[in-house]
Amino acid sequence: MQKVPIRIVMADDHAVFRAGLRTFLSKFSDFKVVGEANNGDDLVDLVHSLAPDVVITDIDMPRRSGIDAAMAISRNNPSSRILILSVHATEQHITNMVDAGALGYILKSSDVEEIIEAIHTLYQHKPYFCKVTTEKLTNIITRQIKGGVKDPVQLSLREKQIIQLICAEYTSKAIAYTLHLSKRTVEGHRTRIMDKIGAKSVAGIITYALENGIYARSITD
Repeated sequence: MQKVPIRIVMADDHAVFRAGLRTFLSKFSDFKVVGEANNGDDLVDLVHSLAPDVVITDIDMPRRSGIDAAMAISRNNPSSRILILSVHATEQHITNMVDAGALGYILKSSDVEEIIEAIHTLYQHKPYFCKVTTEKLTNIITRQIKGGVKDPVQLSLREKQIIQLICAEYTSKAIAYTLHLSKRTVEGHRTRIMDKIGAKSVAGIITYALENGIYARSITD
């Protein structure tokens, strides 16, 4: 359990759903809802002013979609981890949100225990996807492998190794230890990787790896 409550901002245009989620989260001492929004614009403003640990948001919202809001939050408040809580389970919705910077994606039909697990996982800077969204991402990887998709960006073997380890949730320190590099060297590689593939966050690196079959290959390939 957390010694300091995990600070949460949540957004959904359905007031009844927000009230229910807020009531549920208030039962746990390790969670604290510090702000709520019913549209994407207010969500972005709230996150900017409150700097929460975790942002829980829907995709379909007025004034600014969850996708656009996630992109703005990832760009301006990268320390706030984004958890998508949606009714949508299409591959396109999932990849769009991950590409926008979401670190987690679960469905509104998920068990309440899964919401708790997802929040705690994101708080530890780790991605979380429910069973359905994990299956969708697996399908994407499988198609990439069968289709023989080639990496369109010229990445070195070392850069690919680092991408694979990032996808496996290794920290820069752990990557340095695994590859016998300095932490500074690893962070330099990470910066160059993000520049090459146009990623703005770790979520963008993961999306790129999934779309191009990099994560599916072994580290020594």
